[in-house]
Amino acid sequence: MQISTTFRHMEASPAVREYAEERLDKIRKYFQRELLAAHATFSVERNHNHTAEFSLTLPNGIVLQARETTEDMYSSVDLAAARIERQVRKWKEKIRTHKPHGGPSFSIRQAVISPEEFEPQPGGDGHAEKAKGRGTTGKVHVVRERTLEVRTMSVEDAAMHLNLMEKEFLAFTDVDTNTISVIYRRKDGNYGLIETGASAPGA
Repeated sequence: MQISTTFRHMEASPAVREYAEERLDKIRKYFQRELLAAHATFSVERNHNHTAEFSLTLPNGIVLQARETTEDMYSSVDLAAARIERQVRKWKEKIRTHKPHGGPSFSIRQAVISPEEFEPQPGGDGHAEKAKGRGTTGKVHVVRERTLEVRTMSVEDAAMHLNLMEKEFLAFTDVDTNTISVIYRRKDGNYGLIETGASAPGA
Protein backbone atom coordinates (compact mmCIF):
# COMPACT_ATOMS: atom_id res chain seq x y z
CA MET A 1 0.00 0.00 0.00
CA GLN A 2 1.41 3.37 -1.02
CA ILE A 3 0.81 6.09 1.55
CA SER A 4 1.70 9.75 1.66
CA THR A 5 3.71 10.71 4.73
CA THR A 6 4.52 13.73 6.86
CA PHE A 7 7.45 13.82 9.29
CA ARG A 8 7.39 16.45 12.02
CA HIS A 9 10.32 17.30 14.28
CA MET A 10 12.25 14.35 12.89
CA GLU A 11 14.13 13.40 9.74
CA ALA A 12 12.22 11.60 7.01
CA SER A 13 12.71 7.87 7.51
CA PRO A 14 12.14 5.48 4.58
CA ALA A 15 12.36 2.58 7.06
CA VAL A 16 9.48 3.95 9.17
CA ARG A 17 7.41 4.68 6.04
CA GLU A 18 7.93 1.15 4.67
CA TYR A 19 7.10 -0.39 8.03
CA ALA A 20 3.86 1.60 8.21
CA GLU A 21 2.96 0.54 4.68
CA GLU A 22 3.48 -3.13 5.61
CA ARG A 23 1.31 -2.83 8.72
CA LEU A 24 -1.50 -1.01 6.93
CA ASP A 25 -1.34 -3.42 4.00
CA LYS A 26 -2.75 -6.11 6.30
CA ILE A 27 -5.96 -4.10 6.58
CA ARG A 28 -6.61 -4.23 2.82
CA LYS A 29 -8.04 -7.75 3.14
CA TYR A 30 -11.20 -6.23 4.63
CA PHE A 31 -11.99 -4.21 1.49
CA GLN A 32 -12.90 -5.25 -2.02
CA ARG A 33 -11.64 -2.03 -3.61
CA GLU A 34 -8.50 0.05 -3.27
CA LEU A 35 -8.41 2.91 -0.80
CA LEU A 36 -8.92 6.40 -2.16
CA ALA A 37 -6.19 7.85 0.02
CA ALA A 38 -3.87 6.92 2.87
CA HIS A 39 -1.79 9.34 4.89
CA ALA A 40 0.55 8.86 7.83
CA THR A 41 2.00 11.51 10.10
CA PHE A 42 5.02 10.75 12.27
CA SER A 43 6.21 13.19 14.91
CA VAL A 44 8.59 13.34 17.85
CA GLU A 45 7.79 15.65 20.76
CA ARG A 46 10.22 17.40 23.05
CA ASN A 47 9.69 14.77 25.73
CA HIS A 48 10.86 12.18 23.17
CA ASN A 49 7.39 10.69 22.73
CA HIS A 50 6.91 9.22 19.26
CA THR A 51 3.48 9.62 17.67
CA ALA A 52 2.09 7.79 14.64
CA GLU A 53 -1.19 8.95 13.15
CA PHE A 54 -3.01 7.28 10.23
CA SER A 55 -5.89 8.48 8.06
CA LEU A 56 -7.43 6.15 5.45
CA THR A 57 -10.22 7.17 3.07
CA LEU A 58 -12.40 4.39 1.65
CA PRO A 59 -14.13 4.46 -1.78
CA ASN A 60 -17.51 5.02 -0.09
CA GLY A 61 -16.22 8.16 1.65
CA ILE A 62 -15.70 6.67 5.12
CA VAL A 63 -12.55 7.88 6.86
CA LEU A 64 -10.63 5.71 9.33
CA GLN A 65 -8.26 7.42 11.74
CA ALA A 66 -6.04 6.36 14.62
CA ARG A 67 -3.29 7.98 16.66
CA GLU A 68 -0.89 6.39 19.15
CA THR A 69 2.05 7.70 21.17
CA THR A 70 4.81 5.65 22.78
CA GLU A 71 8.54 5.96 23.41
CA ASP A 72 9.30 4.12 20.17
CA MET A 73 8.00 4.99 16.69
CA TYR A 74 7.67 1.39 15.56
CA SER A 75 5.57 0.58 18.62
CA SER A 76 3.38 3.60 17.89
CA VAL A 77 2.91 2.39 14.30
CA ASP A 78 1.94 -1.09 15.53
CA LEU A 79 -0.61 0.22 18.02
CA ALA A 80 -2.17 2.73 15.62
CA ALA A 81 -2.53 0.13 12.88
CA ALA A 82 -4.00 -2.33 15.39
CA ARG A 83 -6.58 0.28 16.49
CA ILE A 84 -7.74 0.76 12.92
CA GLU A 85 -7.97 -2.98 12.34
CA ARG A 86 -10.06 -3.44 15.51
CA GLN A 87 -12.45 -0.71 14.41
CA VAL A 88 -12.74 -2.21 10.93
CA ARG A 89 -13.52 -5.66 12.34
CA LYS A 90 -16.14 -4.19 14.67
CA TRP A 91 -17.89 -2.10 12.02
CA LYS A 92 -17.07 -4.15 8.90
CA GLU A 93 -20.67 -4.98 7.96
CA LYS A 94 -21.82 -1.37 8.21
CA ILE A 95 -18.69 -0.22 6.36
CA ARG A 96 -19.36 -2.63 3.49
CA THR A 97 -23.01 -1.66 3.13
CA HIS A 98 -22.58 2.05 3.73
CA LYS A 99 -23.72 4.36 0.95
CA PRO A 100 -23.20 8.12 1.13
CA HIS A 101 -26.45 10.03 1.59
CA GLY A 102 -25.27 12.85 -0.63
CA GLY A 103 -26.57 16.32 -0.04
CA PRO A 104 -24.50 19.48 0.33
CA SER A 105 -21.65 19.70 2.81
CA PHE A 106 -20.15 22.77 4.40
CA SER A 107 -17.19 23.66 6.59
CA ILE A 108 -16.97 24.86 10.19
CA ARG A 109 -14.01 26.14 12.20
CA GLN A 110 -12.77 24.36 15.31
CA ALA A 111 -10.48 26.37 17.56
CA VAL A 112 -8.43 25.30 20.59
CA ILE A 113 -8.13 28.02 23.22
CA SER A 114 -5.82 27.97 26.24
CA PRO A 115 -7.65 27.78 29.61
CA GLU A 116 -5.66 30.81 30.76
CA GLU A 117 -7.85 32.89 28.45
CA PHE A 118 -10.92 32.30 30.63
CA GLU A 119 -9.95 30.83 34.01
CA PRO A 120 -8.68 32.94 36.94
CA GLN A 121 -4.93 32.55 37.40
CA PRO A 122 -3.15 32.20 40.77
CA GLY A 123 -1.88 35.55 41.99
CA GLY A 124 -3.82 37.45 39.33
CA ASP A 125 -6.28 40.27 39.84
CA GLY A 126 -9.39 41.33 37.99
CA HIS A 127 -7.77 44.42 36.51
CA ALA A 128 -4.96 42.39 34.99
CA GLU A 129 -7.45 39.94 33.54
CA LYS A 130 -9.49 42.67 31.90
CA ALA A 131 -6.35 44.31 30.56
CA LYS A 132 -5.62 41.14 28.63
CA GLY A 133 -9.12 41.03 27.21
CA ARG A 134 -10.25 38.06 29.32
CA GLY A 135 -13.85 38.14 30.34
CA THR A 136 -14.62 40.64 27.58
CA THR A 137 -15.80 40.38 24.01
CA GLY A 138 -12.26 40.94 22.73
CA LYS A 139 -10.44 38.36 20.66
CA VAL A 140 -8.78 35.46 22.46
CA HIS A 141 -5.54 33.71 21.63
CA VAL A 142 -6.14 30.57 19.61
CA VAL A 143 -3.61 27.80 20.23
CA ARG A 144 -4.52 26.02 17.01
CA GLU A 145 -7.45 25.65 14.67
CA ARG A 146 -8.67 23.50 11.82
CA THR A 147 -11.52 23.25 9.38
CA LEU A 148 -14.06 20.43 9.73
CA GLU A 149 -16.39 19.21 7.01
CA VAL A 150 -20.03 18.82 8.00
CA ARG A 151 -21.64 16.12 5.88
CA THR A 152 -25.19 14.83 5.51
CA MET A 153 -25.85 11.46 7.19
CA SER A 154 -28.17 9.57 9.48
CA VAL A 155 -27.67 9.52 13.25
CA GLU A 156 -26.66 5.85 12.99
CA ASP A 157 -24.00 6.65 10.40
CA ALA A 158 -22.80 9.58 12.48
CA ALA A 159 -22.17 7.21 15.41
CA MET A 160 -20.14 4.95 13.12
CA HIS A 161 -18.09 7.86 11.75
CA LEU A 162 -17.49 9.14 15.28
CA ASN A 163 -15.92 5.83 16.23
CA LEU A 164 -13.96 5.20 13.03
CA MET A 165 -12.46 8.69 13.09
CA GLU A 166 -11.88 8.54 16.86
CA LYS A 167 -13.37 11.99 17.33
CA GLU A 168 -14.55 13.56 20.57
CA PHE A 169 -17.57 14.88 18.71
CA LEU A 170 -18.99 14.98 15.20
CA ALA A 171 -21.13 17.72 13.68
CA PHE A 172 -23.38 16.56 10.83
CA THR A 173 -26.54 17.41 8.94
CA ASP A 174 -29.30 14.97 9.89
CA VAL A 175 -30.58 13.43 6.65
CA ASP A 176 -34.09 13.07 8.12
CA THR A 177 -34.54 16.65 9.37
CA ASN A 178 -31.96 18.55 7.27
CA THR A 179 -30.84 20.31 10.46
CA ILE A 180 -27.43 20.46 12.12
CA SER A 181 -26.77 18.01 14.97
CA VAL A 182 -23.76 17.06 17.08
CA ILE A 183 -23.05 13.56 18.36
CA TYR A 184 -20.49 12.71 21.04
CA ARG A 185 -19.51 9.90 23.37
CA ARG A 186 -20.48 10.41 27.02
CA LYS A 187 -18.29 9.43 29.94
CA ASP A 188 -20.84 6.75 30.89
CA GLY A 189 -20.33 5.07 27.49
CA ASN A 190 -23.60 6.26 25.97
CA TYR A 191 -23.89 8.62 23.03
CA GLY A 192 -24.96 12.23 23.47
CA LEU A 193 -26.95 13.87 20.68
CA ILE A 194 -27.42 17.64 20.42
CA GLU A 195 -30.16 18.59 17.97
CA THR A 196 -29.66 22.30 17.27
CA GLY A 197 -32.72 22.72 15.07
CA ALA A 198 -30.67 25.01 12.83
CA SER A 199 -31.01 24.42 9.11
CA ALA A 200 -27.89 23.55 7.15
CA PRO A 201 -26.56 26.32 4.90
CA GLY A 202 -28.32 26.26 1.55
CA ALA A 203 -31.22 24.25 2.89
